[in-house]
Amino acid sequence: MRFQLLGPLSITDGRDLAVLPPSKPTALLAALLVRPGSIVSTERLRGAVWGEEQPATAKAALQSCVLRLRRLFAKYGIEDQAVVAVAGGYRIDADADTLDLLHFRRLVERAADGGPDSELSGLRGALALWQGPLLANVPSELLHRDEVPRLAEERLRVLERVVDLELEHGRCRESLVDLWEVTRVYPAHERFAEQLVTALYRLGRQTEALAEYRRVKEHLRDRLGVDPRAELQRLELAILRGEDLGPAAAAPGPAAAARPAEAPPVPLAPAAPLPSIPGFTGRAPEVAALAGLFGGDGAGGGGRAPVAVVSGAPGIGKTALALHVAHRVAGRHPGGCALIRLTAPDGTPRTAEEAAAELRRALPEGPGAGPALLVLDDVVHPDQVRPLLTARPDAAALVTSRAGLAALVATHGGAVLRLGALAPEESEALLTTALGPVRTAAEPAAARRLADACGHHPLALRIAAARLLTRPRLRLADYTDWLGQDPAGRLSLADDPQTSVPQRLDEALGRLSPALAEAHLRLAASPYEPLTGERAAEVLGVPPETAELVLERLLDAGFLEEGLPGAFRPHPLLRAHARRRTAAPAGPPQTPLRPPRSAAALR
Repeated sequence: MRFQLLGPLSITDGRDLAVLPPSKPTALLAALLVRPGSIVSTERLRGAVWGEEQPATAKAALQSCVLRLRRLFAKYGIEDQAVVAVAGGYRIDADADTLDLLHFRRLVERAADGGPDSELSGLRGALALWQGPLLANVPSELLHRDEVPRLAEERLRVLERVVDLELEHGRCRESLVDLWEVTRVYPAHERFAEQLVTALYRLGRQTEALAEYRRVKEHLRDRLGVDPRAELQRLELAILRGEDLGPAAAAPGPAAAARPAEAPPVPLAPAAPLPSIPGFTGRAPEVAALAGLFGGDGAGGGGRAPVAVVSGAPGIGKTALALHVAHRVAGRHPGGCALIRLTAPDGTPRTAEEAAAELRRALPEGPGAGPALLVLDDVVHPDQVRPLLTARPDAAALVTSRAGLAALVATHGGAVLRLGALAPEESEALLTTALGPVRTAAEPAAARRLADACGHHPLALRIAAARLLTRPRLRLADYTDWLGQDPAGRLSLADDPQTSVPQRLDEALGRLSPALAEAHLRLAASPYEPLTGERAAEVLGVPPETAELVLERLLDAGFLEEGLPGAFRPHPLLRAHARRRTAAPAGPPQTPLRPPRSAAALR
């Protein structure tokens, strides 16, 4: 049996098709299937099923709805694809053989591995899985608002690639069928309008091509108050000048074979400039290593573009280092450089589909573009970036993450750099760059004490420098004394809550499971230095083998550093933050440590 999401939600055995009736179990099933294999929170599920008017006994109502869905599964003989209850929500497992959405994605991924004809055929096969309006029988405002546009974007991205392939190989007439339809359904989609204008002009239909340009121009001005993007405007100018945009037929004759090679239909849009990192200081060995990797001939092991993973604790300077290096080597990447953030501003991980759509907008693919460089920032899980690396094997990738991403390195290779605190001389250089040599030279000892109070942590140092810059008469020694009383609580800026060490650490904790977050707070607040498996087991009230696994998880998440094998230390600011959160004293424990509430969960 197979679920079909790409149209009305239905179940099929390959011969018969059962379209599910509009109901609350149907909405619940859709909410689970749009995130296959992922835990969907009970709050999200209640919103998908009942919207804002949730029943008074929402928890019991959701459980009843799950029971009705399981009965529906029994009716169709698909008990093996059960709805699984997990901590905080529910999950339904599926694969490409049991869910058409995953089958679609598999076909798209496989298509990219073949030549142009094979890719075109594979993508056409993937598009054939779409059977009408998405979730037309699912009564859920939340899903139609949040999920349907996301899924529809996947189809549009594939259709855009199909048309690109047809235009690149002169199959303009074949592309018109799709383009007439999609430009009417999405009248403000400028890329499809650009493709339609190009196809019409190449077929000698100049009047229709200009009419289509005027249509989209009037729509954008009347509805949105904006002009067409630069690519469309350049395309109109090329048509008015009578320029050659390439062949209209896929099979040119002998005379056509002697003509010069086809030029790209329109110039590629330049990617948005990368953010600059003013006053970047330190990390000389890391900068040299990355610049050497990405400033070479653009080929890594096996001829593919190089990949590097930069990991480390929150605020340790991973993004700053990546952007600094990207600016240095930008000249070796004529295809452009793009910054793709893999975590949303609210801290939730973005999907690979969202990132891929942004990448296509930032760095459109085209003939002769040259090698590109991707800065994939704040990656939470390898699955967020694997599709990007597969889709753009010619693009070098500089990946930043708090986690080590060992699974990504195992599948795609690449260099690995783990950032720690700055060296004392680097911290002092950063303060000198930020505050000016006159001010730091006037109080050199206080500057060194300030660097120590900040734990040589780049974010902390920049916050401290910003506070001092706005208080030019404040002595460094006085500020350092004040900061030393509560370093984890006072390293923040009043006019920007996001530029805050405690805020950054709280947000990082929020990405951990509750049990692991509590384990970090208890371990970092404990008096033990360093932390070993035996000491962690004592603090957490779990067996030593479980404690060792917890330490490994916290190490991978960037909350610990490892000195000698098996000896772990949290950064001083993380330790101060944990003691502040737990109100634990810094000295030896006065009473035996109580096992945490999460001990059972950790086991």
